[in-house]
Amino acid sequence: MATISYLTTVQFDFGALGLVQTEMKKLNIWKPLIVTDKGVEAAGLLARLVAVIGGASKPLIFDQTPPNPTEDAVLAATDVFRKNGCDGIIAIGGGSSIDLGKATALLATHPPPLQQYAVVEGGMGKITAAIAPVIAIPTTAGTGSEVGRGCLIVMNSGLKLGLLSPHLLPKVAICDPELTLGLPPGLTAATGLDAIAHCIETYLASAINPPADAIALDGLRRAVRHIERATFDGSDREARWNMMMAATEGAMAFQKGLGAVHALSHPLGAIHDLQLHHGTLNAVLLPAVLRFNAPVVGEKLPALNEAMGLAPGVDAADAIGALNRRLVLPAGLGAMGVTRDMLAEIAQLATKDHCHATNPRKATEEDYLSMLDASF
Repeated sequence: MATISYLTTVQFDFGALGLVQTEMKKLNIWKPLIVTDKGVEAAGLLARLVAVIGGASKPLIFDQTPPNPTEDAVLAATDVFRKNGCDGIIAIGGGSSIDLGKATALLATHPPPLQQYAVVEGGMGKITAAIAPVIAIPTTAGTGSEVGRGCLIVMNSGLKLGLLSPHLLPKVAICDPELTLGLPPGLTAATGLDAIAHCIETYLASAINPPADAIALDGLRRAVRHIERATFDGSDREARWNMMMAATEGAMAFQKGLGAVHALSHPLGAIHDLQLHHGTLNAVLLPAVLRFNAPVVGEKLPALNEAMGLAPGVDAADAIGALNRRLVLPAGLGAMGVTRDMLAEIAQLATKDHCHATNPRKATEEDYLSMLDASF
């Protein structure tokens, strides 16, 4: 028996940002907390959002989102929300800001501690519909957090854990590709590979969800055909539109589940001293994971190759590696600052990650260590 649901509203196109005030009124948000980061503010995107909101409300701003959102940042944002009587969240930025916004909406309406709501702590059933409403506005094309039912937070315990619930879905996603036109090439490439990883992993994941598979393959086609154009010509509006759609589709699809790439990238992203970019990690890990999974997903490989524009029999893992090189992404984990003495703990933590269960091939701690070694 398969249970399939797609639950949120998406406003998608150039100029969609102009709909923020209308969507706020629908949700009875009159005093929002805007959750963002300093990069979004420096790019002028926060000012554009505040101008669109206009005099209809007086937004409070939390702009201290770290590269990998932390429990401390959630606590700080929640404190601003509660002390100022806010009634909703508008999260604008990449996946970090949107994830932080979701976790803030949760903790503003649910008792602490935050870690009790993590999937691996059995927390899904503790998250109720009382969560504060969230409007999510992505400024990158990668994570798809704007249409995802989860968020990832580095807890004070040091673990990077996923919170997962239908109630964490933003009430509205406002996807305006115009907000990505100024994204630097390196970030465009890294976030774009994040979307590609989502599409590939969810297509290969063990759960049964044919609609998710179809969405994932469509997102993969768009991303592979447009990522280089978007990276090397950031003003290419068609490429930016398709990359944002691919990112949105990737997250719509991963309602089905992900796999070993994310089981590894989550603990790697929790290494405090490195602050590794999630999408870049996924790009570097994807070839090794594809090779590990290939023996059990053989019947899906022709469709994967077709979506990627590859000839029959071409190794998709090799193609991803070549794409990473063309996009000038790091050659491996070592180039990102990871050291070999870190790998054993990462492999052990991967077996406990919520994405481990839906990888199409059961992976042991030793298997994860081999994949890390191959990605080094």
